[in-house]
Amino acid sequence: MIRRLAGAGQTVYAGRVQATVRSFDPATRSGTVFLDDGSVLEFGTRAFDAGPLRLLRTGQRVNLAMSGAEISYITLSTFPVPG
Repeated sequence: MIRRLAGAGQTVYAGRVQATVRSFDPATRSGTVFLDDGSVLEFGTRAFDAGPLRLLRTGQRVNLAMSGAEISYITLSTFPVPG
């Protein structure tokens, strides 16, 4: 379950979040996802490298760990998100 919390001009997500891959650049290992409410969030190399993945494809369902408004971990929906 996610909770959207208002924070200093940006949305802060609490809990684990599911999303759908919107774009992925294998060269930079970064991309964007659609949340279920239609919002688009970016994830960087650090979030991708924290997980076990080697690549992502558009349309894949993923689980995210959030640190405030930033994605800190991304993995496929069939894999657990750590702690």
